[in-house]
Amino acid sequence: MTQELPDLPPNAFAKFDRDPDPLFYAEPRLVTHIDAAAIAAVTDLYREVVPAGGDVLDLMSSWVSHLPDEVAYASVVGHGLNAEELAANPRLTRHFVQDLNAAPELPLDSGSVDAALICVSVQYLQRPVAVLSEVARVLRPGSPVVVSYSNRCFPTKAVAIWHGLDAAGRTDLVGLYLDRAGFARLEGCILRPEGGPGDPMTAVIGWTAAA
Repeated sequence: MTQELPDLPPNAFAKFDRDPDPLFYAEPRLVTHIDAAAIAAVTDLYREVVPAGGDVLDLMSSWVSHLPDEVAYASVVGHGLNAEELAANPRLTRHFVQDLNAAPELPLDSGSVDAALICVSVQYLQRPVAVLSEVARVLRPGSPVVVSYSNRCFPTKAVAIWHGLDAAGRTDLVGLYLDRAGFARLEGCILRPEGGPGDPMTAVIGWTAAA
């Protein structure tokens, strides 16, 4: 697993639960995994970064996408591991189910997406550089991927290195993923700080090179 990032420890992407991920996600979970204030912070960031009228890829999605209700998009393609959750998401124009840890290649044309989103899920990727390289491939020039995360997760499914890092270390790790995947420009932002009321929220944004 670490051949994409050989400078990390050998077991960096091991999981306590080694069963295939689709088994864990077989039953739908129609709940939100961060609190209302954290969701609002993510939505505000999407409002700022995701272009209105664009084609959006919501990777590792669920029954909600946290996109602003008042903004229209040309399309929102959702990906996840539970078809029932994705079918319940009203923002998706279409969706597909795929285990990215087993098959990171995305079934999308190169240069077909204006923004990509990964919300509270990056900690589950065992081949993050491969997946994010695919995200870079499908994004149009100068387009963003928004990777947002909190301190909450399914602990048995998060990779080992995620558990071993503090908030700053996780920001550095996601930045490393994006850098190795070829994103030209990176920006980290704290949406809600650690230690405050409610769930903390951080985002790292990577942009593909302009044409």
